[in-house]
Amino acid sequence: MNIHILQKEVQDFIHQHEHESSASLALKKSPFEGITSSELASQIDGKQRCRKKIPLWAQTDNIYYPDKLNLEQCSSEKTARFKASLIEPNTTLIDITSGFGVDDYYFAQAAQKVISCEINPELAAISKYNAKQLQADNIDIIASDGVKYIFENKDLKIDYIYIDPSRRVAQQKVFMLSDCEPNIVVLQQELLQRADHIITKVAPLLDITAARSELHHVKDIYVVSLQNDCKELLFVQKKDFVGEPNITAVRIFGEKTQRFCFTQQEEADTAVSFSQPLRYLYEPDVCLTKAGAFKSITKAFNLKKIHQHTHLYTSDIYDEDFLGKIYEISEVIPFSIFKKSKEKLKTNAVAKNFPLKTEVLKKKFKISDGGELHSFFITDAADELIVIHATRK
Repeated sequence: MNIHILQKEVQDFIHQHEHESSASLALKKSPFEGITSSELASQIDGKQRCRKKIPLWAQTDNIYYPDKLNLEQCSSEKTARFKASLIEPNTTLIDITSGFGVDDYYFAQAAQKVISCEINPELAAISKYNAKQLQADNIDIIASDGVKYIFENKDLKIDYIYIDPSRRVAQQKVFMLSDCEPNIVVLQQELLQRADHIITKVAPLLDITAARSELHHVKDIYVVSLQNDCKELLFVQKKDFVGEPNITAVRIFGEKTQRFCFTQQEEADTAVSFSQPLRYLYEPDVCLTKAGAFKSITKAFNLKKIHQHTHLYTSDIYDEDFLGKIYEISEVIPFSIFKKSKEKLKTNAVAKNFPLKTEVLKKKFKISDGGELHSFFITDAADELIVIHATRK
């Protein structure tokens, strides 16, 4: 952490150039002694990255931005706010892998006290400085191995342990929970002796069933998407909990958050009805499909499925509470008729459960992207290939 960057004239320079290309600035000579042009460029790049992902940091004066990798790995403001909603008021939380500390800032809005452990001393120093700028006085930031800190402070009262284990070990990506660092699978029993709850954030690619088999006392599983991009899987373990966990799909889009809760047993027990396309077409958000809510949503939203392997649904009723996109169908035609047409089509085309991939279809039939029309090339309930033309509601 270069403290010269905190000088007023340097901060003024960063503010004045925050909309310029950081790459271009890195090639110019630094106007400040003790600060390289690459350091200035890194601060400007950091502010630009934070503007969308964690705008509070970009809007706050005198924030010190870490390396690009730390900003890429940190939570967004919206997903961090959601995680904070899982915390009971007036509790103590310890984050044993805090990183840049975005999650901890929002945990601190709910908890009475947050202990933030970061093994990288420079990153811990940056987070500690920024916490003061953000007036987060109930965060205690410690440059330490979080697991070691917990076991060395046995008298410490902890209600929640939060862990975001690294999915990159020895510079290689890993996908099994037991391969991450720290190894929550090995540590879970000891950690549950120190806290009532463990909240573990894992990569969206992780298989939910595989993780459930490795973790004990899982009470809740959250699948969190932001703008139809699956961002996080959260496993909440509760000491001595026995039973089937609730799975909650969480859709965050704009300023709105939607939830759909179910269990794997409910999903297995749900009978699905199939139908040809009706008035409305329902396309589930990625949080639903990742969570495995393929059947239970038909019961909850009174939907019929178009085909067992075509994850699109239909109804004559419009339900704005559905977690996903809803379209009003204007035309349904057999693919055999569509392919005979010589008319050039401008539409947002997508193939689902169809023998041709989307890009192949667009090239073969000279389909151009754009406009308000959406076209779905799918297999229907009668195993026939059809094309659905629809507009977004």
